[in-house]
Order: sequence, then C-alpha cells, then structure tokens
Amino acid sequence: MSRFLILSASMGEGHDAVARALAARLSGQGHDAVPVDLLRLLPTRAAGAALRGFYKGCIRYAPWVYAGIYAAFFRLGDGPGDGPGGPHERRGPDTTPLAAAVGPRLRALTERLRPDLVVPVFHLAAQVTGLERALGRLKVPTAVLVTDVAVHRQWLHPGNDHYLCLTRDAAHAVHAATGRPARAVGATLADAFLPPRAPARRPDPVLSRVLLSAGAWGAGTHFAETARTVAEAGFAPVVLCGRNERLRHRLRTLPGVTALGWQRDLPSLLAGATALVDNAAGQTALQALALGVPVVGYRPLPGHGRDGVRAMADLGLSRLADTPADLVSALDEARRAPQTAVPARELLFPGTAATVLADLADGRRPADPR
Repeated sequence: MSRFLILSASMGEGHDAVARALAARLSGQGHDAVPVDLLRLLPTRAAGAALRGFYKGCIRYAPWVYAGIYAAFFRLGDGPGDGPGGPHERRGPDTTPLAAAVGPRLRALTERLRPDLVVPVFHLAAQVTGLERALGRLKVPTAVLVTDVAVHRQWLHPGNDHYLCLTRDAAHAVHAATGRPARAVGATLADAFLPPRAPARRPDPVLSRVLLSAGAWGAGTHFAETARTVAEAGFAPVVLCGRNERLRHRLRTLPGVTALGWQRDLPSLLAGATALVDNAAGQTALQALALGVPVVGYRPLPGHGRDGVRAMADLGLSRLADTPADLVSALDEARRAPQTAVPARELLFPGTAATVLADLADGRRPADPR
C-alpha cells in the first residue's frame, strides 16, 4: 500500500471533483489517498477566501480583468510549430509569491502524513511542489495531474518529477516546456460517469433537451440570448446555473427555458440530453463526453476557458460555434447523430492516472502509453 497526498483547491468544483475521483480510485486499489485543499495551507484562512473571492468575482462580473491576468501570467509564448494547447518556447517558471508562502505548511504536512507521492491537481499546487522540490526542501517526489485540455504556464515547473496530462498533445507540450517526464492518462472522473455505473444515455427525441453549462459558480455571458436561440431552433434549453442563484432567478422567467441550481445527479441529467453547450472545457464537458453526449463550445469564458474550448475542438472532441447560426447547426447535427465521435473515447477514456501514480509511488516505471 502507498500513501498519496492530493493537493486540490476549492476554486469552483472541478479540481475538487478530480481530487475526489482520484482518491476513490486509489483507495479502490488498496492505497491510502488524502485530498487536501491547498487554500487551507495559505498563511491565514482569510488569504484563501480572498483568493477564491477575487477569482470568482472576476469570472462572474469582470471577465476582462481575468483575461488581462491570464494574458500576462498564464498564456504561453507564441511561436511556430506548436500543437493544440502547447507552448511554443521554453520559459522559466513564473513562481508566484504564494508558492513560497505555502511551502512551510506543505513541508509540515508531508512530515506528518509521510506520503510516498504528492499529487497536485491545481496549478498553484504545482507551483508550490515544483519550487520546494527545486530547492531540495520537499523530499517526497511529485506527480502533477494537469486537469486542463490546454496547458497554461502556471502548471509548468521543472522542479516537479512527473506530469500526467489529459492528452498526448498536452503531454508533449509539457515535456517540451519543462524537460520533465510527461504522459497522457486521459480524464479522471467519478465512477458515476463511467461504465458500469454510468446511466444509459436516453435523450428525449421529442423535447430535445440541450444543457447550457455555467459551471459551479454560474459564470458566463449572454445566457438569456443563448437560451432564446436554442429555444427558437426547436430545442428545450436547460441552463445549469450552479450555485449562482441570481442567474437562476433571472433565467427562470424566460419562456421555454428551464433554469436549474446545483445538481446532485448530473449523470442522469446529462444522459437525457441531446447536447451540452459548454464555455470552459472543464469537468462538465469531460463528463458529457464520457456519457456520449455531444459537446458544443460557445461563448467561452476568457483565458483558460477560451483556450480549452478551442483545444478541445481542435482535437475533434467537440464542435466550436462562433455564431448563433453555428450553434444551431451544431445542435441540429447532434440531434441527427446523437453519439459523440470515437476520438473522445480513444483520447480520454478510460483514465489511467491512478494506475500510473501507483507505479510511480512504488518506484516502478509505468508502462509506455499506447
């Protein structure tokens, strides 16, 4: 049995969902997995709340602010010869001061838990572990599980020992930027989205429900306009507003539109959908693909959302709609051919992160991926 320290962050729901799914998979293999919220390792509880609140506020109410931050500190360099989501040039790590602030508490935690491997599933956590390993202060090896389809440079620190990525393109990009071993392991999802526990997909041919995802925080733009476009095209729009009650109350009065809050049984809801309209290329999009639901990228969030949506479309996992007419065309295509293309399953499922991590923790070299 090996022990894993999984470093997540309560920034929305996606990273924590990956941490829980990974912990469950490792526990099912007989290992001990401990997920920890990195924000709780900041010097004060107020610091974590402030960081989360600032990001949430930017995404919901001032996306142009986040777009500027992302362009300055997250986006990779531009140059020739790069594939989807990959860096064009080697760049040194942009270590945030927060990484140094978290370091002492992370070291104390590892001394207490004595893990065999530390697994960051959030980019700030990867910064912390990379810095601590580079300075020789963290004695435990690390393996970063990158949760984004399009890798940004805040994930990249050559101090980390290994990188596990969603796709081969992302793994090649990470290796080129850091020089560290990187491999594709696919998506890490809860068992409820994967066979044999996943519900059978049964989209309603009469109602043709189309889900519009706003993520855990209910973030995005022009949901009312998008819902009207979907409804006027003969579909039944269902907006997943997450925990944004203001958005739900604003949309619930629109004719023909269903606005839902946080959903506990998302697998069943997805399984009954004709398609998912996505703006972030995050966990909801991956969960939809796992269930065979076509994904259409539309009005993406700034920064990593826009890059991720484009990268997912470039890989053939989804369709990108730039205009309302494109959106309607993509939804009509999904209604005619309701199953997603084969590349989604070949590229993303089933995920092998837990198996690879178990090999790394045991000092074994994982088998080369296909």
